[in-house]
Amino acid sequence: MSFIISGLDPQEFKPLFGLSDEDLAERGVVRKTASAMPGFPCRVTLEDAEPGESVLLMNYESHKADTPYRSAYAIYVRENALAAPVFTNELPPVFKNRPIALRIFNTAGNLIGADMGVNDDLPVKIEKAFENPEASYIHAHNAMHGCFAAEVRRA
Repeated sequence: MSFIISGLDPQEFKPLFGLSDEDLAERGVVRKTASAMPGFPCRVTLEDAEPGESVLLMNYESHKADTPYRSAYAIYVRENALAAPVFTNELPPVFKNRPIALRIFNTAGNLIGADMGVNDDLPVKIEKAFENPEASYIHAHNAMHGCFAAEVRRA
């Protein structure tokens, strides 16, 4: 079963790029400078920011479903993120060497399953999840910190 993983749309965050720290703070956003690699995973580019690069740390509603599984948590976005890549049947760089939790949802936005894997385990687990005809999409989360990583859809 083929799958697609894509980054978040940068247009959603573009109004924040270049704002002063004070204007960002009014919106609950913090500008940080990446200090290590890995450590600042951008949810648009699906790559870790390079040390010295500016990122925005913000609360993001990743699961907007009107169900008990609605979810929001902190994410990083590179302040120069211009495009969201699409990965077909492969993992984005930001998934490499990180334990990733998979939350499997039906079309109504209700959780119907979950799994977890690292590196080569993940494509197999994603394909297995989509063998269930009720599985509509998967939200991948960093297992350690709990933050939203990316959405996975059938190709």
